[in-house]
Amino acid sequence: MTSAVRFSGVSRHYGAVRAVDAVDLDIAEGEFFAMLGPSGSGKTTCLRLIAGFEQPTSGRIEIFGQAAEGVPPYRRAVNTVFQDYALFPHLNVIDNVAYGLMIAGQGRAERHRAAEAALEMVALPGYGGRKPSQLSGGQRQRVALARALVMQPKVLLLDEPLGALDLKLREAMQEELKALQRRLGITFVFVTHDQGEALSMADRVAVFNQGKIVQVGAPQDVYYRPDVPFVADFVGSSNVLPPELTERLTGERRFASLRPEAVWIGDSGLPAVVKSASFHGANTRVVLEAEGAQLVALLPKGAAVPDAGARVHLDWDAGDLHLMTGAP
Repeated sequence: MTSAVRFSGVSRHYGAVRAVDAVDLDIAEGEFFAMLGPSGSGKTTCLRLIAGFEQPTSGRIEIFGQAAEGVPPYRRAVNTVFQDYALFPHLNVIDNVAYGLMIAGQGRAERHRAAEAALEMVALPGYGGRKPSQLSGGQRQRVALARALVMQPKVLLLDEPLGALDLKLREAMQEELKALQRRLGITFVFVTHDQGEALSMADRVAVFNQGKIVQVGAPQDVYYRPDVPFVADFVGSSNVLPPELTERLTGERRFASLRPEAVWIGDSGLPAVVKSASFHGANTRVVLEAEGAQLVALLPKGAAVPDAGARVHLDWDAGDLHLMTGAP
């Protein structure tokens, strides 16, 4: 499969700070690829390196097999959608969408036809005469998407574009973005700190921490089979069992992850003491202590919920305990 974006040993330093530290990365053409991590993990810097807004301190970046070093942003086959939309308030929607084509020297009639087609793509036909102030947050987000898509990029970069939207609108836009990407077939690179966004939309997820990629894989692999404790904790808050406890349970002295929803309270298993329980709608979150480790169980509706201080036993299916390969 053709590589859309490739990083080979890419680093970006700001003085003594290693914002990106020797990253290797290969994003396939037509892939919806998510860069996931906490603030300051290096994901946004990587996006800016692809866009050409930053230059690497060392290493090599290729876009469709061509070296990107020294190529200015406007000459790269990429466009970026930002969280704040960056729309011009004094221009109407059609001129906002067509702005890049105007800068490129395209005639008014031609660029307006292209802008109308882009607005059709994002389900905003007939909105060209409105000003950004007359649009909802979701509509402004669609206009920003149309403005990027009208330039026909080979790679669309999305820098936390849903962060300013409310929950229901954010969930709706997640579905729309994924459907749009499938329809267009172009490469989407999506930066987010929201695990749910990454898992629900991406074909593959790269998890960042402290300037490095600590795991790349399909959402199901990252969620159920984390390589290191950081991924287990950050992506969905898995229980991380220390090596001493894992050794007693399995005979192998390694960190292990255990999904909270895989744990139940039974008649036998690992002895534990209930610390607290809280209702969360679809389930009840029970915090327990077992052999010095804090564990969480998510009990489904109808399950008996023990009181704080109760002594119980925890159990799970053997296949749900995942032995990790990496150190913390």
